[in-house]
Amino acid sequence: MPARGPVDLPAREPAAAELARAATRAADSLLAPAAGIRLGDVVPAPEQVTPALGADFVLTPDAVIRVSADAAARTVADQLAALLRPATGYPLPVADAARPEPAGGVALVLADSGDLGPEGYRLDVTPDGVRVEAATPAGLFFAVQTLRQLLPATVESRTPVAERWVLPGGSITDRPRFAYRGAMLDVARHFFGVPDVLRVIDHLARYKLNHLHLHLTDDQGWRIAVDSWPRLAEVGGATEVGGGTGGHYTRDDYRRIVAYAAERHVTVVPEIDLPGHTNAVLTAYGELAPDGVAPPPYTGTEVGFSYVDPTNERTYDFVADVLGEIAALTPGPWLHIGGDEAFKVRPDAYAAFVERVQRIVAQTGRTVVGWHQIAPVPHAEGRVLQWWGTKGDDPATADAVHRGARLVLSPGNHAYLDMKYAPDTPIGHDWAGMIDVHRAYDWDPGTHLTGVPAAAVLGVEAPLWTESITSRAEVEFMLFPRLPAIAELGWSPRSTHDWAGFRDRLAGHGPRWDAAGIAFHRAPEIPWPAEPAEVPRPTGQPTPGTPRTTIPAQPGPNEATQPGPDEAATLT
Repeated sequence: MPARGPVDLPAREPAAAELARAATRAADSLLAPAAGIRLGDVVPAPEQVTPALGADFVLTPDAVIRVSADAAARTVADQLAALLRPATGYPLPVADAARPEPAGGVALVLADSGDLGPEGYRLDVTPDGVRVEAATPAGLFFAVQTLRQLLPATVESRTPVAERWVLPGGSITDRPRFAYRGAMLDVARHFFGVPDVLRVIDHLARYKLNHLHLHLTDDQGWRIAVDSWPRLAEVGGATEVGGGTGGHYTRDDYRRIVAYAAERHVTVVPEIDLPGHTNAVLTAYGELAPDGVAPPPYTGTEVGFSYVDPTNERTYDFVADVLGEIAALTPGPWLHIGGDEAFKVRPDAYAAFVERVQRIVAQTGRTVVGWHQIAPVPHAEGRVLQWWGTKGDDPATADAVHRGARLVLSPGNHAYLDMKYAPDTPIGHDWAGMIDVHRAYDWDPGTHLTGVPAAAVLGVEAPLWTESITSRAEVEFMLFPRLPAIAELGWSPRSTHDWAGFRDRLAGHGPRWDAAGIAFHRAPEIPWPAEPAEVPRPTGQPTPGTPRTTIPAQPGPNEATQPGPDEAATLT
């Protein structure tokens, strides 16, 4: 029988369930210690936090999740239930309601709250339950990510845990600073299958990041099937760095990634890198090479040596066909065309190529994104430059902004998550310097580039290039704990920026990652708490509070809430 909303009863005859909850709360107040988690211990830091002493809420086995009668909001409620059921062991039925009220559980309420914007929310915790209000399902979803952080770390366990499921009392009002908050996964240098990508999406959603940039093509591999040019995937996708077998996503694979991301309010940004980084293209279709000859596959890590012929009309047929098919598969507004490190293309030919490709993107109905090397090219309406420099003074990019471009900031010396944490980090690069957690956190996207106003900054993105990264565990090791630092820069108001406070809040996430089986670097600058003896640790995880110098060979369990039948064995 489907769960139903609360039934109104006369005030003089309280329901038995309400009496039981009151008794439980009274017993808890006498027998249990105060909640160890504070209302402000959230990452990214909320805009406004108002604690209320003595107003904690204890989630009990009879709790119900009530939600506004809206299909997308119902999806969020189902996701919340799926997050909480494994560790609590509670049934947590979900019920639609015209006017949801907590009634000893959780209420997710869609309301016309114009001041919260499209992703903001209000969260109120009282002894009677939790009420979340947002103008959109996205706002409800991001509130759920906050709610999960307010529960004990063991809520991340995939098996039942004996725990007092208490949330600290008070209210949070929250909304993002920047509209674009993302991370990039390079699947071209080393291929990562669909289950790995879905897990990365879960990681992004956990910290309120809302864009996944997939670097789908490069010299070492082409990773997306294109019907009109089938050899791109069949031939160009058969290699990777180091000589592995590579791989590619079928159209259904890609649709699955896009749909999974959309359910978590993450927009996929596909990148087809042009005109350089195209050896895999040329291996498949030598007719696009400057000399018309297909080069051998490339499995090294050098850059800047390959390019499609910008003087060949067949090249533009290829570009139009590929971008048209990718646009048709991608509901998001962005198409990323790369544009970096085309060192062997003459400047005039490069500019003409990029300008024409910008027009092709516009014809697909999408907005062009490119690395900041495309800055000098004439402006296309709405275009976005992704800046990955290491110095704060870039006149060419500033000029492009003055001509109408917006920026996504990915400074190589702060946001590139393939950089080593320290000299002894076993994987990664150091060309942009070492990036420990402090360095990842210690910059301001709104003022980072000289001559670029904060209003021109669309947001931030943390790229993870994979020349040296070969497994899911290694991906997570490089993402965590730096990804939450970038997430806080993208979400939180600048007024909350405080390294000492952030490191203390972040430290509490170590036990959460342990419980979820997430591999991470135990950065020595973070005061990780001691691990409770009763919390089981996944194989290969070292003791918190010490730097990690090796990476576990086996990834942890899947964090996805609804894995498909073909991935269940892989992800658990």
